[in-house]
Amino acid sequence: MGDGEFSHPRLIQQLKAGNEMSERLAALRASATHLREVIARLESDQYAAPAYPSEWTIADTMSHIGSGAVILHEIFNNALTGTPGVEGFNQSVWDAWNAKTPTEQITDALVVDRAFIAALDAASEEQRASFSTSFGPLQLDFDRFVGMRLAEHVLHTWDVETTIDPAAVLAMPAAGLLLDQVHYVAGRSGKPTGQVATIAVRTHDPTRDFEVVLDETSVTLFDTAHDGPVDVELPAEAFVRLVYGRLDAVAGLDDGTEVHLEHLRRAFPGF
Repeated sequence: MGDGEFSHPRLIQQLKAGNEMSERLAALRASATHLREVIARLESDQYAAPAYPSEWTIADTMSHIGSGAVILHEIFNNALTGTPGVEGFNQSVWDAWNAKTPTEQITDALVVDRAFIAALDAASEEQRASFSTSFGPLQLDFDRFVGMRLAEHVLHTWDVETTIDPAAVLAMPAAGLLLDQVHYVAGRSGKPTGQVATIAVRTHDPTRDFEVVLDETSVTLFDTAHDGPVDVELPAEAFVRLVYGRLDAVAGLDDGTEVHLEHLRRAFPGF
């Protein structure tokens, strides 16, 4: 297990820090701390090295984290104040971040990431309870809004960390929290492959049972309960990475399991 392990005690400590902080927000704060630790291990000549996927550099990935923080911070403020969004704002942010140097993309991303989380943390209980914003087809309350950022943050942190630690995994309990919202992701990331099958999946840490139904036109993920053996059993963090198209290998699987897992990799190629 890689350095992601170091954040586990911090995550647990932050989850106990107060009843006013949601689990997702605590996990997001810890992920931001872990990201800064990962970046501190990089030399500047690594900023232009490939991340995961290899089409993106580490600086590209950090630029995505940074621009995402700016855009979501704006959406958050607009929702709190009832202010309509400015047309073209997102594109202006992307243009600004694309114009930055790799070093600026990385250092500036850490700054705006921290500022956005500070704004989330500063929201009162009343603001959190009444918060609502639309994001594409979704209507998000405060916890789901934070959960959306948590998924982006944790996965892209792994995209960077895995380049310097191939054994890196998604930290717990963040991975368990992402497992609770993986159905929506599966609906977006799943791609029919021509394979027709129902694959039984069990995760551990935490334990959950799923069925992935593959047919000629769709890929669907269902919660279920398996009484007996399953086709694929793997850590929850690995299943989250699988659905996001980020699972190349799992150690210790037998050949039969690997066949089913390969069908799932093809069905979830990533975004």
